[in-house]
Amino acid sequence: MSKLTILITIGALSFFLYAFLTKRGTPTSSIHQFKVKTIDGELFDFSSLKGKKILVVNTASKCGFTPQFKQLEELYEKYKNKNFVIIGFPCNQFGGQEPGSSSDIKDFCTKNYGVSFMMMEKVSVKGDSICELYKWLTSKELNGVESSSVKWNFQKYMIDENGFLVDYVLSFKKPDCSKITKWIEGK
Repeated sequence: MSKLTILITIGALSFFLYAFLTKRGTPTSSIHQFKVKTIDGELFDFSSLKGKKILVVNTASKCGFTPQFKQLEELYEKYKNKNFVIIGFPCNQFGGQEPGSSSDIKDFCTKNYGVSFMMMEKVSVKGDSICELYKWLTSKELNGVESSSVKWNFQKYMIDENGFLVDYVLSFKKPDCSKITKWIEGK
């Protein structure tokens, strides 16, 4: 083989490897564009969270992963003074595991897990009735980074200080898993 052929081959392989390893795109829009209702029915503007890392979690009160509320609260308490927030979105789309009203959900979370992080009104996180925020979280066309689908309750989305999607973690991963804690700590 000539040197030119070798260089072209190495270049092509390098490009292929780079394209394969960097499946994520570049953020194109931010979570700061959204306004949602809190569990108390008040309008909340995500732009008020500029400069903070955000962990968005779809939750349910009657799920095998429900004990993650305790771990989420512990994570929130540990990092809340380090520009970090958690926002829970109750959802009843997985096995009907969140049938209650906003009041029922709030009471359950407070009494059983001492939840002090923000909880929003119940939303749809998939299908035809998906809320706008979850459309953005799950669509590369909208977030510019990656497409995903919410597989079950307690899937966690990581948003950086600029409001851009960073990554997500499936339900079976605990809130204090190394992927999330390293992201919060900037490691």
